[in-house]
Amino acid sequence: MLNCNVQTKTNITYIMDTYLYDLIPKEEFDQLPYIPTVPEFMEWIGTKYADLPALSENGNAISYKELAERVARRRAFINGLGLKKGAKIAIFDRNSQNALELFLAATSAGYVGILLPSALPAPAVAGSCMKFDVEALFVRDEFKPLTEGLKIPVYPAGSIADAADPVAKVDKDEPAAIFFTGGTTGTPKGVVLPHRALMRGNYNALFAPGPQMGIHRMIAILPFSHVFGLIAGAMGVLYKGGELFTCEDMKATIGKIPMIKPTYLVLVPGLCEILIGLSKMYGPQFLGGSLKMIISGAANVPPRLQVEFEKLGINLCAGYGMTETANLTTANANVKERPTSIGKLYPGQEAKIVDGELWVKGDNLFLGYYKDEANTKATLTEDGWIKTGDLARVDEDGFYYIVGRIKNLILLPNGENVSPESIEELFYQNPLVRDCLVSEGDNNGTPCIAIDILPQMAAFDGKAWEEVVATMEKIVSEINAKLPSYEKVVKVSVRKEDFKRTGSMKVARNQN
Repeated sequence: MLNCNVQTKTNITYIMDTYLYDLIPKEEFDQLPYIPTVPEFMEWIGTKYADLPALSENGNAISYKELAERVARRRAFINGLGLKKGAKIAIFDRNSQNALELFLAATSAGYVGILLPSALPAPAVAGSCMKFDVEALFVRDEFKPLTEGLKIPVYPAGSIADAADPVAKVDKDEPAAIFFTGGTTGTPKGVVLPHRALMRGNYNALFAPGPQMGIHRMIAILPFSHVFGLIAGAMGVLYKGGELFTCEDMKATIGKIPMIKPTYLVLVPGLCEILIGLSKMYGPQFLGGSLKMIISGAANVPPRLQVEFEKLGINLCAGYGMTETANLTTANANVKERPTSIGKLYPGQEAKIVDGELWVKGDNLFLGYYKDEANTKATLTEDGWIKTGDLARVDEDGFYYIVGRIKNLILLPNGENVSPESIEELFYQNPLVRDCLVSEGDNNGTPCIAIDILPQMAAFDGKAWEEVVATMEKIVSEINAKLPSYEKVVKVSVRKEDFKRTGSMKVARNQN
């Protein structure tokens, strides 16, 4: 039964029920405690799953015991640098064994780990190191030229000592990592996650349908520098005793899926699109034959993708989260019944809707933006709630729905506020629409609702472009018939080329 404390008509607090707890067998649930710090986590997995394969790179696998030993030797190397506990240590690498071991070593030794995006150019590397007060940088050999001139020590990503050091004793509220909020140039904001939040996010990644412990094989396709890739992906699979395959080259690794035979993947919708396309091109066997579940988030998950994966016997689970909430806030394991819902709350948190905006509270929250008091105060309330900036609603069963972003609202001359995402959602329900973007347009000098549509071209094979356009315009007319007058789409553009996209493959709001 959902716990619900009604405060006002626009301010309702919801606390998690047992929905997600009930997804995995009780005998496994009882063996999977919430571990609040990375040092404790490293000791636990090294013992709990000692002889199981943990990490595989280029065909070479190491066990959990070996992983724990290698991380201990990395800790010894880092401790030998003479840095104070809490010092910022950056890692500039691809999704490699080195990168993951270094991050686990730094955070389990009491330092703050920062995984720099591999696409950063030299000026952004220097700017990030300066902004986040980095005191030591570990770099991949091929990226070494991008670090020339830095006024901090730079070490090879393969650095490891002969001896081992034990884990540090840290408090769960101490900073563990800093993650980028977005962007690969300039000086992005840094989200400071304490150990409790980082590990709560990892713990939440356990909750998926069916048995979880020691049975999964997953490819780390999403970058470790992205909170979704590290928490829901890499560290999440280690928590459940699965085998993680590194991914230094996304294109080459995706081509190895038939050989690796993953059992589940963590992907953004754009990559889900790619896998569906490849499975149609090369046949279902391209996905390896063992893939049963995909966790997808970071962008809208169109219902048609859920339908396509269901045909292949793959359960596509959707969810919602922010870097500031250690990624995992809600999950939906019932996408067939509720295809547009982001699901229910994960453990260790509560949420409320205030004037239409989703607020979240719990031990998964960040400490603030690094050296950015103004933005921190604007986002975190004094009593511990984070204002997500997302417009949401919740149904009578406790399932959440995101209906838009406050900053994207379109203000029309009649005073109406229109959420572009709520209109886009209607188009995503049509399998002939691959992607779309609703924005403010101009109709003879008067602001109006406009839409840019990218058709699902595979459905129009052999058809003339004029027929494609006519079909899209018909879809617009059908949806307009369901909308109030002020939300009706007035201007329609059908595009042949893909949208400009963000690093997580979302359609960029600014297409200029």
